[in-house]
Amino acid sequence: MFTGIVAAVGRITDIEPRDKGLRLRIDAGTLPMDDVALGDSICVNGVCLTVVAHDARGFVVDVSHETLSCTVGLDRPGEVNLEKALRLADRLGGHLVSGHVDGVGEVVAFAPEGESRRLRIRAPEALARYIARKGSIAVQGVSLTVNAVEGAEFEVNLIPHTLAVTTLKHLRPGGRVNLEVDLVARYVERMLSSHG
Repeated sequence: MFTGIVAAVGRITDIEPRDKGLRLRIDAGTLPMDDVALGDSICVNGVCLTVVAHDARGFVVDVSHETLSCTVGLDRPGEVNLEKALRLADRLGGHLVSGHVDGVGEVVAFAPEGESRRLRIRAPEALARYIARKGSIAVQGVSLTVNAVEGAEFEVNLIPHTLAVTTLKHLRPGGRVNLEVDLVARYVERMLSSHG
């Protein structure tokens, strides 16, 4: 589990094709690596990945064909949002994020609003029912509050701090992003569907 509070921006530096997947070398940037062990989970752009090797500067993960088929941004070099797995003693500053991407959305608009930016995303139709005004959503692994919902499109506000410490500042209309809807919404739907 994660919180959606990005700890560092890292960079995918090397990509090695593997049998039906990829092996990625990720420079961890400012993410401390002193407590990372083999088998640990690190959220990379909203995707929970397992550390298969590491050193003081970064780590290596394997990405399956299945993960590549339902996410974006893991198949090329570039900046990525990073977060280590939540420990029970940690603060939950965002919301509960599993690192299991529910779908890929498309950036519709990314416009200045004072010192912030208003981000409008079109979610896949199947996910729209899980997105609620004032609810939570993870975009590229970043926990955000939904400000408005209209059909399959929703808006979030990105404050200067979020823009400064994540890769979201690089988004542009037409770009694609990993989305994870609020875990609680999924469980509520499951409970309601089993009763009626």
